Amino acid sequence: MTGLRYVYAVCRPLGAPLQADLTGVAGDPPRLLTHHGLIAVVSHVPERDFAEEALRRHLEDLDWLAATARAHQQVVDALTAVTTPLPLRLATVFRDDSGVRVMMEEQEDHFRRTLDRLSGRVEWGVKVYVEPEPEPAGTAPPAAKPAAKPASGRDYLQQRRRRARAQEDIWQRTERFAARLHSTLRAHAEDARLHPPQHSALSAAGAGQNVLNAAYLVPRAQSEEFVEIVDRTKGEEPGIRVELTGPWAAYSFVEQGVQQGDEESGAVRGSGGPGEEGA
Repeated sequence: MTGLRYVYAVCRPLGAPLQADLTGVAGDPPRLLTHHGLIAVVSHVPERDFAEEALRRHLEDLDWLAATARAHQQVVDALTAVTTPLPLRLATVFRDDSGVRVMMEEQEDHFRRTLDRLSGRVEWGVKVYVEPEPEPAGTAPPAAKPAAKPASGRDYLQQRRRRARAQEDIWQRTERFAARLHSTLRAHAEDARLHPPQHSALSAAGAGQNVLNAAYLVPRAQSEEFVEIVDRTKGEEPGIRVELTGPWAAYSFVEQGVQQGDEESGAVRGSGGPGEEGA
């Protein structure tokens, strides 16, 4: 199959073969391109979709972008099961094998240092949410049973104050809880990153306002203990939800050293990473 070269990650020789039926972006199976003892995991992608102008258009198509990110993540997840990969950005594409080798040559020191730092480690994601206040049991939906109007302006202001105090209380409790949890988890991880709060629509569990969105770099041998610490906090505080995701390749702890759009190295174009949960 001809086409451009899509690069998922760089790693050292695998401890076990990848699954035989694994496919990547555009349905092409990944293959291993070796250079100076390092491996680039690549597959072929069609130029009609991944050449610079076409890719720029596709990156505005959320359905196409989501499908590409899923295929990319599927390969990185498979690599994480057998080695420590250094994942590259989503849609890191080169014109041919030679372009990939030039990139590896130019970034070799960076790749080796990063792989040394990440070897035997995985990323865990932890999010803390303020859950929406539940409706009282037995109440009808607002459309069927409108809320009673306050008897006076004074009653209205008192209701507003009570709601505001209740909301402020749950936010303060959640922020204190999140700070304690982050401090505890940071002490059981080798490194940590705080990401911006995530929109509630992107939460696996749905509703709620995100207060903590953090990633932790944890040795594989200590992951079970780390997960147990997080699990013990779930349900600890009413109105607060804790989500744990992973283990992932250490996306949050990789300094992206590959320079995109470098015509001398044969790069075509690269976009942002495939998201967390890989954060």
